[in-house]
Amino acid sequence: MPCGQPDSGAAPARYVLGVDVGSTVVKCHVYDRAAAVRGSSYRKVESLYPRPGWVELDPEVLWSQFIGVIREAVQAAGLHMRQVAGLGISTQRGTFITWHKRTGKPFHNFISWQDLRSAELVNSWNKSLLLKVIHVIFTVLHFLTGNDRYLAPSFLTFSTHQTSMKLSWVFKNIHEAEEAAKKNNCCFGTVDTWLLYRLTKGSVYATDYSNASSTGIFEPFMKCWNPTLCDLLSIPMSIYPPVKDTSFNFGSTDSEVFGVPIPIMAVVADQQSAMFGECCFHPGDVKLTMGTGGFWNVNTGEHLFASRGSLYPLIGWKIGEEVVYLTEGSISDIGTAIKWAQDIELFTNVNETAEMAQSIADSQGVCFIPGLQVSGDDPYLCASFMGLKPSTNRNHLVRAILESVAFRNKLLYDIIVKKVHIPLRTIRADGGVSNNSFVMQMTSDLINKKIEKPANVDMSSLGAAFLAGLASGFWTDKEQLKKLRRIEAVFEPQKDSEEYRPAMDAWLQVMKQSPNW
Repeated sequence: MPCGQPDSGAAPARYVLGVDVGSTVVKCHVYDRAAAVRGSSYRKVESLYPRPGWVELDPEVLWSQFIGVIREAVQAAGLHMRQVAGLGISTQRGTFITWHKRTGKPFHNFISWQDLRSAELVNSWNKSLLLKVIHVIFTVLHFLTGNDRYLAPSFLTFSTHQTSMKLSWVFKNIHEAEEAAKKNNCCFGTVDTWLLYRLTKGSVYATDYSNASSTGIFEPFMKCWNPTLCDLLSIPMSIYPPVKDTSFNFGSTDSEVFGVPIPIMAVVADQQSAMFGECCFHPGDVKLTMGTGGFWNVNTGEHLFASRGSLYPLIGWKIGEEVVYLTEGSISDIGTAIKWAQDIELFTNVNETAEMAQSIADSQGVCFIPGLQVSGDDPYLCASFMGLKPSTNRNHLVRAILESVAFRNKLLYDIIVKKVHIPLRTIRADGGVSNNSFVMQMTSDLINKKIEKPANVDMSSLGAAFLAGLASGFWTDKEQLKKLRRIEAVFEPQKDSEEYRPAMDAWLQVMKQSPNW
């Protein structure tokens, strides 16, 4: 029954939509009360590269894709829009746009989190005397008070992935945005904010705590936009949206958009959404997402952990009085490296890769150095293979790429164990690369922990749907959500991690040498 009327004799069934606007794909799933997918639609995200290092998204194209996947998914489920109880929206983090408050006209395309236009600003700030003075001041404050609120600023460094520097670049280089801000006519929004604004024809201007905390401009301890940082970077405070709960009635879509108003019941950042979809509700629960990049998230409950180096604190979600914090570490070049290997025809189908890696005893000394996704710390880093020999074949190259994923999972896991002083509980994996049994088994062996993989790895969509379902009363509470989880596989340690020691030591040695090439 394609997108038509439901059976007039039966009470209309109710469903929730989970939309995930990722870095490579926009997808929508229609979920029933059992959290089973009833209909789906996918569209590829079309990135623009107007100059070397610049990465943008056309807002009109993204809008068209977003509306398109919702209509197609509902139609694929054989439903009418009136049967949708609520919409949850998960979005890529750090990608933003600014627009005129009165006209709604953007001042520029979306600037992606992957964009490098702020590289010179980043380098200049990181070498500046002022930043060194800030480090000293906050180090002293942290020493005197013991308050972790002062720990993060004591080792503050900027990177090209952060929204702050790119936003500073906007006000230095786009005159119209600067002038509008002076007259309090400039709006800033990450993808979620802009979609809310468009869906409601300008009547709702807001974001949620998970998206706000992922910009690096939002103070997670005080839960407000950071005036000190904005003063430092000459970013006007008037541009920011109000911050709302993650699971919350944001209003309904304008009836012209889908023919009927649909309640928007959640907006959430993608990694936090995946965490919620995995039901990682308790302190010590761990979520490992392996998609374009890799993300390890630990639920730290009501405690916000600031840590020097590889980990950073985030707000996971806010629902009523409950605020859940996360600690996150990230890895670049996971799905990116595998896709590149496919593009250069090392294999035809990604499903072949685990079997290719398992068909040989080892990589024959071949090591893969990641660097296809430009690093915020080293924009000039590039990927490479080391240890190539006349006998090296495709299987060795594929195994080396997959091993590099598992080795980096091990390194980040060890940092988490060392720095996050909470006993780690369950580890749950999602993302496309979690379908690779070689990577999953090797990671389990290396960290000596079992890892669960769900039946449906699109956790960002499910998390957004769960959050929307709670706000709309579609589901009652988190205990009900836990019962809806479906585990497809559990990977338990099968080898002693010491068996991997020679290969990992060789890889680490090559990694140490690579920045000097």
